[in-house]
Amino acid sequence: MDHAFLVDTYGSERFKTLSVWAMFDDADLEVRPHPNLARDRTPREHMVHQCLSEDKWFTTMFGIDEHRRPPASAETRLAFIRRYAEDSAKRLARLAEQDAAWWQQDVAFFDTTHRRAWVMVRRIAHTAHHRAEQTTLLRLLGRQVWSVYGPSVDTGGLPANGARTIYAYPNIEALIAGESRGGEKTVLPGPGSSPSTECAGLSSPPVRGDE
Repeated sequence: MDHAFLVDTYGSERFKTLSVWAMFDDADLEVRPHPNLARDRTPREHMVHQCLSEDKWFTTMFGIDEHRRPPASAETRLAFIRRYAEDSAKRLARLAEQDAAWWQQDVAFFDTTHRRAWVMVRRIAHTAHHRAEQTTLLRLLGRQVWSVYGPSVDTGGLPANGARTIYAYPNIEALIAGESRGGEKTVLPGPGSSPSTECAGLSSPPVRGDE
């Protein structure tokens, strides 16, 4: 079985993770925008968790240890972006070197055992789950949300109404360079005049920040 699709998917997931981190403002990192969020993570704590969790999975389940212990010593948004970009690039390169036998090998997965290919699917789902929590934080903070998988309210609403997929940056290199200069994200058109929901009966578009 060809496992290149798992490598390619991990590559796209690291880009999506960094894209979402870039959508926060520097002042957002310690903010809990709703009282009930006292039981969950701030944006900074989400970045810490992503770094620590992914490091643990790759070290213990994939045998890929970069001998560095995240998170970044300076816990700023840009420091997290740079550190995760660097570490995940090394992991991506190591994954690309592995053959089918490595992917099919059974390894310990917490209190059970699974093949590495199965574990990678779960790793990707785990990262996507936390990224969804972070985009919810962005909405609560009133930030714009660029495309992560497809159109969003801020990129024009629904695809049926002509909304486009608009990424904040075309690639990781441009993202780091742009954020290092204070932010050079793609300009968003906003929700437009049509409803941004498939539900009938909504006569006006939501205000920016809703989805």
